[in-house]
Amino acid sequence: MKALQLGLLGIGTVGSGTFAVLQRNQAEIIRRAGRGIVIKTVADLDTARAKAVVGDAAEVVADARAVIADPAIDVVVELIGGYGIARTLVLEAIAAGKHVVTANKALLAVHGSEIFAAARAQGVIVAFEAAVAGGIPIIKALREGLTANQIQWVAGIINGTTNFILSEMRDKGLDFDVVLKQAQALGYAEADPTFDIEGIDAAHKATLMSAIAFGIPVQFDKAHVEGITRLAAADIRYAEQLGYRIKLLGIARRQAEGIELRVHPTLVPAKRLIANVEGAMNAVMVQGDAVGTTLYYGKGAGSEPTASAVIADLVDIARLAEAGEGARVPALGFQPEALAQADALPILPIEQVLTSFYLRLRVADEAGVLARLTGILAGRGISIDAVLQRPGEAVAAGQPAATDLIMLSHITREGAMRAALAEMQALPSVLAPIVSLRKEELA
Repeated sequence: MKALQLGLLGIGTVGSGTFAVLQRNQAEIIRRAGRGIVIKTVADLDTARAKAVVGDAAEVVADARAVIADPAIDVVVELIGGYGIARTLVLEAIAAGKHVVTANKALLAVHGSEIFAAARAQGVIVAFEAAVAGGIPIIKALREGLTANQIQWVAGIINGTTNFILSEMRDKGLDFDVVLKQAQALGYAEADPTFDIEGIDAAHKATLMSAIAFGIPVQFDKAHVEGITRLAAADIRYAEQLGYRIKLLGIARRQAEGIELRVHPTLVPAKRLIANVEGAMNAVMVQGDAVGTTLYYGKGAGSEPTASAVIADLVDIARLAEAGEGARVPALGFQPEALAQADALPILPIEQVLTSFYLRLRVADEAGVLARLTGILAGRGISIDAVLQRPGEAVAAGQPAATDLIMLSHITREGAMRAALAEMQALPSVLAPIVSLRKEELA
């Protein structure tokens, strides 16, 4: 068969890795795909940089639409990123009858339903393994490897920047602001790290995993998103003393009423493998009713790890491009007409989430405080699993003595805990804003 001809839109970190791996492993790729996969044209506004990467191996142009208009191009590989021009170019490529491979999780989390519908109408493939967890083949695992299962939950460390920061905070006892500056100096965090540290990047990825796990539309706008900017070194230390580590998790869980979709700092038992994923690495746990718990671990970003996922999608297209639609795996793993409607399996508001909690309260060191606090929790039907008391920071002369109370709750509904926290915060004996973090056993 003739080689699959690619048009590459963007040749930054992932694009250059894709070019390098295709060049280096072309013989092995032909053995697997039955045909070559070659980059015919690269579109990048920085044509000098692009030519420095590809040399004479591919044509370089500045106009992405010239790639889309080229009848010789079989697949458009979108590596530009963002919501704006990338959406326009992907939809134009689909309209032109091109298959599309993308690493753009933000684009698909926000516009995925529109893009997948357009691809189906045109009879082309949109593949996006590289959009979630870099080189870890979690999309293929959820969409194909675990297809016999009813997925019960997915929980993942799916942002390497935040995992690096949390690892450093735990290892060195430093506060968030200090470690963020170190992460930026080392290149783990962007100059503007907002998408990472506020949980938005992880929420994009969790949204895609939830759609594939449960057969629902992508609904990023309904995800509950919290970042790590308010975490204190004290909470990481106290969690460790209680046998837990704090990780920023993307969680999608099936309940009888609908689907939980949330990203937030989470206490995880230190004995869990995922709690021991350190540095910039990623890991995803999946619980299926037949297989039980599975864990997927590896590099979640980087030039060649992400290129590995891009090329895996290209090999799938090389094998299936000529096959009928019935022979292809649907974009979200479920037949399009079988996807649950948003109101049939809704994303639940955070108040309906079922989880357990870590609470840290700075309280006056006086008799009866603990009894009043536990009474409020009991009044809301919330039971306590453990209590830890630690001396508070030194207080100024004339101020009442203070202590830190750390509580772990059993599973409760978020709405009940929020109401209890409001009551406790109003007590005169509670001297500072209460810190509340969610806890997941992942078992």
